[in-house]
Amino acid sequence: METAERLGFSPGATVAVVHADDIGMSHAANIGAFAALDAGPATCGSVMVPCPWFGEAAEMARARPEVDLGVHLTLNAEFDGYRWGPVAGHTAVPSLVDDAGHLHRTSRETVKSGSADDVRTELRAQIEAALAAGIDVTHLDSHMGTVFHPKFFDVYLELGREYRLPLFLPRAEELRPDPDGFIMFDGYDAESLGFEPGQGVAHNERRIGRLGAGLNYLICHPAQGGDELSAITDTAHQRDFERQFYGGEAGRAALSDAGVETIGMRQLRNLLRAG
Repeated sequence: METAERLGFSPGATVAVVHADDIGMSHAANIGAFAALDAGPATCGSVMVPCPWFGEAAEMARARPEVDLGVHLTLNAEFDGYRWGPVAGHTAVPSLVDDAGHLHRTSRETVKSGSADDVRTELRAQIEAALAAGIDVTHLDSHMGTVFHPKFFDVYLELGREYRLPLFLPRAEELRPDPDGFIMFDGYDAESLGFEPGQGVAHNERRIGRLGAGLNYLICHPAQGGDELSAITDTAHQRDFERQFYGGEAGRAALSDAGVETIGMRQLRNLLRAG
């Protein structure tokens, strides 16, 4: 039986986890993501524990015990002028930081200099910090995809097994054969933010229309537009649009029109733990 059927969906159904990335990255990300999660159709999201606004995200999560949140395992601090360091401390994971003690900007730098042992130490610290902050962690995924590199991929699987959590794991030959004991996604769309002003509706309707039968993972980055977000990233417009689309009727209608049913990661965690 396919995973979507095991979750109660009809055979051949197109099912999507609508996932809000980068919660905790900024105040704007927190406001936008929780607005989208409160209103839908976004179904779940994940927090960046090393970021300065993680504390606020955890406070907002505690006020919403029903919210479906995972840990956005973070090994990079990519923005100019807005950086963060490791939760474990820069002396504990020296291969993951630059001379200023910040996480490396790019995945390539992390892969080049990072050790699997330091990655394990840091990512476990992030998960433990989220749990200690009162978040009912439902899943794990990866910021910028860094943990998908073969150098670190086994650590990702190890942590999923250790904490009995589902992972974002697409069926993809480049990752290696499907690992035993994990729920795999039949498809995913990571083309969030890849549109110009005025093209958001058409772009996201195309994304949704590309989803196929089975269990899918649809990534978005909702955030509240404004001076803070614009000072951090040149994708402020796109993030603000995704806040509106995935937290409003337009996104809900697009999913419905495409025949896409939605689900969160908590249901996958329950299925995984039920064996």
